[in-house]
Amino acid sequence: MTPDTEAITIDLKGRQPPQYIAIEGPIGVGKTTLAKKIAASFNYATLLEDAEENPFLDKFYRNPEQAALATQLFFLFQRAQKIQDLRQADFFQAVRVADFLIEKDPLFARINLEIDEFHLYEKVYEQLTIDAPKPDLVIYLQASTDVLLSRIEQRGLSYERNIDRKYLEQLNEVYSEFFLYYDDAPLLIVNASEIDLANSLHDYRHLVDYLLDIRSGRHYFNPTFFG
Repeated sequence: MTPDTEAITIDLKGRQPPQYIAIEGPIGVGKTTLAKKIAASFNYATLLEDAEENPFLDKFYRNPEQAALATQLFFLFQRAQKIQDLRQADFFQAVRVADFLIEKDPLFARINLEIDEFHLYEKVYEQLTIDAPKPDLVIYLQASTDVLLSRIEQRGLSYERNIDRKYLEQLNEVYSEFFLYYDDAPLLIVNASEIDLANSLHDYRHLVDYLLDIRSGRHYFNPTFFG
């Protein structure tokens, strides 16, 4: 197993993990890494985005104005199809962890599309029947733009080479605004700038121990408080 998929034993102390966990945050913050770790620890199935399958993504990062609408619609259809396929297979009766919320799709559309393109996107979004289940816990990973840029560079994905600072700053802004008012599910906001979920067993264990007690409301996890 690779470090991000290695099963790490967690002492549940009689506690029951949330059955459906959704992890969100801007590009490079570590959503998929955390989703895979939690899935391995709790023996959960995963529902993961496949950004590398989007044939327009590299074009978008090189020339956003030309490829934005195609990129956005591909992601929308992909996310909606994943949810639909798994519902038809009765997958959502099982425990699971996802690295996206379908509700985040319009966040990207707002900053990526011109006004007439966004209106077209809205019509398509409204016509899709996206009956996504409500998570038992949403984890929102926050990090500074500098941290995001550093992590994107470290992972070295070819289609992310042209992501610039301004774009990541815009993403951070829309995510912050979205989760400021989010109340559809219990929410855990994590300061991920000082946390190394990919390599620090200490950080990961503290985070999981914290989330196991969440049943409702809004919560904050700052790893610097734990020493």
